[in-house]
Amino acid sequence: MPEYMGTLGALGGRGMHVEQVLEEGDLGAKRMILNFGPQHPATHGTLRNIVQLDGERVASTEPDIGFLHSGFEKQAESHTYEQVVTITDRTNYMSAINNNIGYCHAVEKLLGIDVTPRCKAVRVILSELGRIQDHFVCVGLMAMDLGAFSVMLWAWIEREKVYDILEYITGGRLTLSYGRVGGLARDIPEDFETWVRAFCSKAGKICDEIEFMLSENKIFTDRSRGIGVLTREQAIAWGVTGPIARAAGVTRDLRKSEPYFSYEQYEFEVPVFKEGDTYARYKIRLDEMRQSLRIIDQALKNIPDGPILVDDPRIVLPPKVQLRNNLKTPAGMASSHSSIEAHIFHFKHYMLGHGIRPPKGEIYAATESPNGELGYYLVSDGTERPWRMRIRPPSFYNYQVYPELCRGVMLPDMVAIMAGLNVIAGELDR
Repeated sequence: MPEYMGTLGALGGRGMHVEQVLEEGDLGAKRMILNFGPQHPATHGTLRNIVQLDGERVASTEPDIGFLHSGFEKQAESHTYEQVVTITDRTNYMSAINNNIGYCHAVEKLLGIDVTPRCKAVRVILSELGRIQDHFVCVGLMAMDLGAFSVMLWAWIEREKVYDILEYITGGRLTLSYGRVGGLARDIPEDFETWVRAFCSKAGKICDEIEFMLSENKIFTDRSRGIGVLTREQAIAWGVTGPIARAAGVTRDLRKSEPYFSYEQYEFEVPVFKEGDTYARYKIRLDEMRQSLRIIDQALKNIPDGPILVDDPRIVLPPKVQLRNNLKTPAGMASSHSSIEAHIFHFKHYMLGHGIRPPKGEIYAATESPNGELGYYLVSDGTERPWRMRIRPPSFYNYQVYPELCRGVMLPDMVAIMAGLNVIAGELDR
């Protein structure tokens, strides 16, 4: 049993605080209990790990989560299906648009409807932009945690460019609330392609520059290669998904294995590595960004004309004014300014709060988010509010392997491993 000896002081900078010293063993060696986080910069103020040290090596690690629990799943029970969209923004705030789209996909599956071809193409583009911005943040922060501050600034600039595009389309930067059950909040602007292509034309070059700066950098490679090795068997056993699993040899990607939004029509590869270490997690994110740029290019070339929303006033709010060309509203859907039926639906949606009422039942639907499988389990009792919503966030499952990856490594290696996992506290704690 540990022998409590009070606070010994700080070790290793902010957030690493010694609390206990274990009793001496047979060889006279002492072990210390250390708090790694939540104040440590690498833990983002939300992750705490109780670390047992044998000298400078990690003997064991116990994650202590729950510092950012906002009750997102419980909140959904008191909100309509449309209002829950704003809650999903807050789970993974690094790629909020992917959460919006993933949730809407689950409700649409519960309703048994399919969105329009134009909506599918736009959702694919936005999803891949979200993947790129999330990966840029991860790679940049990983570089910063290992001493390459300039790379972090380069990655941050690219992330801001994606934010500029999303702000132009949605009006928001961090939280967007752009997804809608049955489509999107509004159609894309006419110069959408110009904005996206201007970003994509340079993003690939930035990936090359980052790789040039880091991949042969001795400090970076020494601190990432062979550090935090996750085997393929461990990844499968722990339910790890996304780039972390693919870096360990797991080939699963929902865009290929269980296609949605017509992903099967796009030509792209799923990068897979076998090493399973922190370096492989960095490399695979660079490769995934390049594949996302391929997908975006194909989608931009083939965005269909037509409405962005399904033609069902029970699900989609009727437009206030009918557009002349009728391309951006569902065919035949009357406007609330010209039709009493449309006006009634508008009144019921807004004033009475009736909203969408799926049939009784339950459904699970998942999409390939930047961190892995993002699933929503919904139970409907036939009312306008979910009876139960359960989120399957990738960070929750990915973070479980952190103690396994840290066992036996040096204390500074914990920072590198944490950066490679890219744990987002919003979807971890929910």
